[in-house]
Amino acid sequence: MTAFAPLEKSLWLHKLCEANFGRLLRLVPDLDRIEHGAVAQVPGKPALHLKLLEHSPYTRIFELTHDFPEAFGMLAEPAVRLRVCFDARTVEMLSDVARPGVHEALRAEPRPAAVLDYKWSLNYFLSRWLDHCLAAQYRFARKPAPSGEQLLPV
Repeated sequence: MTAFAPLEKSLWLHKLCEANFGRLLRLVPDLDRIEHGAVAQVPGKPALHLKLLEHSPYTRIFELTHDFPEAFGMLAEPAVRLRVCFDARTVEMLSDVARPGVHEALRAEPRPAAVLDYKWSLNYFLSRWLDHCLAAQYRFARKPAPSGEQLLPV
């Protein structure tokens, strides 16, 4: 994977999180209506699972991962944890199976530049992985809206 290192990293990180919101909405059109979890299937490819971990009025934390069959069960990778902010229309990757959250990863060196670099690497990975999922034709099915239900503006 090639790296992109912009000069105004904080501005571009925000733009990347906004773009990732759009990518995630193409993958999961009813993202604001996921109550527990959902599964997307593509023939011949591992299932893609979305699980709701935390819920508040405008922010949700999800885990998005593939399930790979292995000898002793299923292997969940990359097990990406995402913070979705519906009011800001952003998605931020918090961690995955290989990379801990920013506070745990940078305990010894919590300099602002190091935090920004770490967040950039997480969210750049997320953008590439979401592009891969979209190119592989993964899509989570839309659900019919119950009558009278108000959806969050997305």
